[in-house]
This record gives sequence, structure tokens and C-alpha cells, in this order.
Amino acid sequence: MQETLDWRQRSDDLDALLARCDCLIAPEEMQATYSRLAEAINARLAGRLPVVLALMNGGLVSAGQILPQLTFPLELSYLHATRYRGATTGGALKWLAQPDIELAGREVLLVDDILDEGHTLAAVREWCLDAGASRVWIAVATDKRHERKVAGLKADFCGVTVPDRYIFGEGMDYHGYFRNLPGIYALPDGE
Repeated sequence: MQETLDWRQRSDDLDALLARCDCLIAPEEMQATYSRLAEAINARLAGRLPVVLALMNGGLVSAGQILPQLTFPLELSYLHATRYRGATTGGALKWLAQPDIELAGREVLLVDDILDEGHTLAAVREWCLDAGASRVWIAVATDKRHERKVAGLKADFCGVTVPDRYIFGEGMDYHGYFRNLPGIYALPDGE
């Protein structure tokens, strides 16, 4: 019985937190953003037969929104490399799953939810190049505005730019929750 009460209390706490958060990007704006991203990717990668890799877990939502709008042949797989594991700050990179497609000589498109500091994306990009990829493209739904990014790392395709706040929704999480929310939310200042 105690476990049920703890779970319900956690659910109530999360609902209360969400009610205090700011909606930075409305769901409708994110849908238009995914369409713009797909348009830009179609223009650049058509005819290149790329391998598209969705970065789990965050990139699942972005990939799910963008992929149906891509109009060219591609191969799809995923990878799971994480620094967060449910925390709000990153640690050492841990590989949980690597793609099952040969990357040697191929162009690769990485699809992720956010370019924040970029440590994970930089490591994954290097891993793809080490695996023989001829070029690695990066597509992100959001790009966080700050000066702490890995030197030289930028997205080739970027949806929206967000302020330097803790954000969630559209694949990004808060302690493992809220990845499923349409739109992008930010914690209240000071939390």
C-alpha cells in the first residue's frame, strides 16, 4: 500500500511542477518546426542514401516526427549513448546500444532532441567517423543558447533555439518524465 501512495504522491508532485513551468514553444510551433527540418534535410540529403540514426531516448520523438516527412531512400537505425541516466546533469558517456548498420563509406544523419553542451553528440559523431562514415550530419529539434558548447560543434539542421534554462518535452526529460509532452517547457527560474 505504501508504494501506491508514494507513486501517487510523485504523480501529484510532477503535475504541480508542470503547472508552474513556462511553455516556451507551443505544440503547434513544434509541428511546424519538424516540417521545416524535414524540408531542409530533404533538400540536402536527397540522393545520398544516408544512414539515419536516432539517438535514444531523446531523439525518438524528433525522429518520429521528421522521418515520415523525408522523401528519399534511407536506412534507419538507432543508438543509445547517455550521460544523464535520469539525472539533470551529465556524467561519463555510457553506450547502451550501437547501430546494427555498417557505416563505412556512408553519410550519416544523427537525429536528436537537443544540442545543449554537445558532449554526447560530439562523442557519437566521432564514433561514426571512426566507424568509417564519410560524413556525419546532425539534426536537432532544439539548440540551447549559451557559450558552453563543445568547440566546433554545431547542428547542420536546427529546429528552434531556446534560452539557457532547464527544458523538457518533445523527447527531453525531467528526471525521466515528460518526454512525451508536446511542446517545450522550462522549469521555473530558481528550480
